[in-house]
Amino acid sequence: MGLLVLRLSLVLPRGPVNFLGRLVGRAYFSANRKRREITLINLRLAFPELSKPERRQLALRHFEVAVNSMLDLPVLWWASDAYVSKFVSIQGIEHYAKTLAAGRNVVLLTGHFVGLDFGGAIISREFPHIGLIKPERNRLIDYFMERGRTRFGATLYLRDKGMRPVIRAIRSGHGFYYLPDEDHGPEKSVFVDFFATKAAMLTGAAKLIASCDAVALPAYVRRLDKSVDGKHGYELVIHAPIENFPVGDAQLDAQTAATSLEQNIRKFPEQYMWTFRIFHSRPNNEKSPYFRPRDVRRAGLENIQPESDS
Repeated sequence: MGLLVLRLSLVLPRGPVNFLGRLVGRAYFSANRKRREITLINLRLAFPELSKPERRQLALRHFEVAVNSMLDLPVLWWASDAYVSKFVSIQGIEHYAKTLAAGRNVVLLTGHFVGLDFGGAIISREFPHIGLIKPERNRLIDYFMERGRTRFGATLYLRDKGMRPVIRAIRSGHGFYYLPDEDHGPEKSVFVDFFATKAAMLTGAAKLIASCDAVALPAYVRRLDKSVDGKHGYELVIHAPIENFPVGDAQLDAQTAATSLEQNIRKFPEQYMWTFRIFHSRPNNEKSPYFRPRDVRRAGLENIQPESDS
């Protein structure tokens, strides 16, 4: 039924679809306590300078744009090539071409933005590209997600198969759409400054780039708003290479990657995926900031309420 709704949304004008997405996003914000709490905790840690009403409004805008981005996925799955060409665009593609012309490989250093599927698909139309994925639990949904991601020639590798196939592909000339902003625990990460707090950032990005003779190009994908940008769709923005990166120092390199990502998120903070536990691992063995009722019950702390914005 969900796929049918998505398929039907493709034949409607994007304006009404966006309006529907905002309504559903508001309902999702109200109904899904778990994701709402995680988002508000993340925003409290990242933007302490904002008031609670301001953070709540930012969270609400995120839920709206996240649902809208899901309603846009049928464009990748079923729309004609001509329609997709009008719906997506790339800014800064000259940085990519110049890097290849210099005989270097390319790693697009990006993050978990709501339009990330469009970013990977867009760049694979221009250059051979690869990405890492974690399969969806629902096999039918997974089929359509993979269909959209690989439609224009991208090759996907399963995350649990390791990085060797990825390294071979990069060395053979494929670009890599890399998202290092996941919390895989302190064993595989170092703690860096990220917004107003600390975050566990993977150290693998710098090692991968160095081992593949690659250049890191910061990038982000942005969902366009017709009222602001004059059209609906998505834009992949590619910046010039990060200078002096990597330098071989895990802490410094991870901080450089985190700073680059933060600068891009700040341009459109509502489009970053704040619903994930991105600050779960804490330095100095501090407790996770996320409220989990089952942990409270196990510890016998039912009468102690967590700090919350809700």
